[in-house]
Amino acid sequence: MRKSFACAAAAIAACALTTTPTHAATITTAGTGWKLTSQLGVTSASPTQTYTVTYQSDAIRKYYAPQIQRAVDQINASTDLNIAIGGVETMDPDKCGPDWHIQVLELRNPMGDAHPGWSQGMPCPNPAQGVSRGGIVAMNSTYRSGEWDITQEHLQNTSVHEVLHAVGLDHPNYDIDKDGTIEPYECVATSYGNRPIMCSPNGGYSTWNNVGRLTGYDINGLNALISNARAQGLQ
Repeated sequence: MRKSFACAAAAIAACALTTTPTHAATITTAGTGWKLTSQLGVTSASPTQTYTVTYQSDAIRKYYAPQIQRAVDQINASTDLNIAIGGVETMDPDKCGPDWHIQVLELRNPMGDAHPGWSQGMPCPNPAQGVSRGGIVAMNSTYRSGEWDITQEHLQNTSVHEVLHAVGLDHPNYDIDKDGTIEPYECVATSYGNRPIMCSPNGGYSTWNNVGRLTGYDINGLNALISNARAQGLQ
């Protein structure tokens, strides 16, 4: 296997920390329960392009496409972001694919063996004018092989979580208890206790009627990506 997806992402992130988005005064990169991946230069998403989710193999498509269908339907119905589920294409985990593609592939422990069972998604860094061009999602191969015990609810929420990373949403965790450290699960929650699906290490609904759906916080984050593009006259 080539260098790990986690190492490539870390190197890109280190480089991108010095990036200043254009028209910074006209955009918003965080709000209650949502945050954009501005540290990688992504501050908006196209309101006119369709982001197509593609897969490394037919077997991966058959396994993961149903996991995100509910979220795709919800996003297309309730935001001006357009997402479509596509087919199979050749992928390189060390390089972004065509513009407007969210490529889903499998790697064993893409965050490294110190984080077994974790997956990783990220947008293509430093896109022109800050408009997300799509990204890469590395789902952990141990889910499909059965080596990692993951519930259907957790699998579905995780699949959506990683795809939304590739669009341009980041973890909205913050220091709730004010101990100086931003910790796992430190996220705002609804009155029913539901954290944003983008909460790290995992959020979203746990009841089957809503699993895989975005909370209002996540929807607000996607709407911010579109609003930022429009505020700058970007397509």
